[in-house]
Amino acid sequence: MTGIAPYSSDDAGAPPSRYGDYRSTALRAPSQPRVQAPQTLTETTGPGGVWDRMMGSALADLTTQHGGAPIGQRIIVSGRVLDDQGRPVPDTVMEIWQANAAGRYIHARDQWDAPIDPNFTGAGRVVTDADGRYRFVTVRPGAYPWGNHHNAWRPAHIHLSLLGPAFATRLVTQLYFPDDPLIEIDPIANAVPMPYRQRMVSRFDLATTEPNRALGYLFDVVLKGRMQTPFEDDHHD
Repeated sequence: MTGIAPYSSDDAGAPPSRYGDYRSTALRAPSQPRVQAPQTLTETTGPGGVWDRMMGSALADLTTQHGGAPIGQRIIVSGRVLDDQGRPVPDTVMEIWQANAAGRYIHARDQWDAPIDPNFTGAGRVVTDADGRYRFVTVRPGAYPWGNHHNAWRPAHIHLSLLGPAFATRLVTQLYFPDDPLIEIDPIANAVPMPYRQRMVSRFDLATTEPNRALGYLFDVVLKGRMQTPFEDDHHD
């Protein structure tokens, strides 16, 4: 996002487009070789630095968007967005979406038997500062069944979508929580081999934790290079 350079598709940490245990990838994955279209100025430039004016004020606290407090353990997630040299990447939009504390999304297609929280929508947005730092407040999401195989449950996770200087630079990943036993048996998480999978697991942080208010977790996002965070698309710029 700090420059356009090809992503190495043979990086062992890149999740494959088709992963047999994750059944829906058989329908989503391309069946023909990728056609590489050259990028032009339209794809590599955009409204960097003016995201707040374009998208409105950041929605950094997902627990104060409604008339009351949502149910669940309040948490604070913070970290930095970094490039392949460990340098901060400012003015990066991070979009957030997640299930509520019972593991249910506010979506018409989510009809499993878990309560909807009227005080929690599960969507937010932050923009990194000059040091590449971000911070948002939410509730820890619950696990939920997803029908991929018998007795399949997704571990607690938060979806993160990052936008850099242009809309074509969108990257999507998932944040997991430490010591969650469901990670080891989840086909989506396991599409990323170890030790790269650990890059999607946040770390509990007492310094980020606020007394009598919220537990704190750290999660840095590295956009490319040897320490890159695994993203959902294994070919990106």
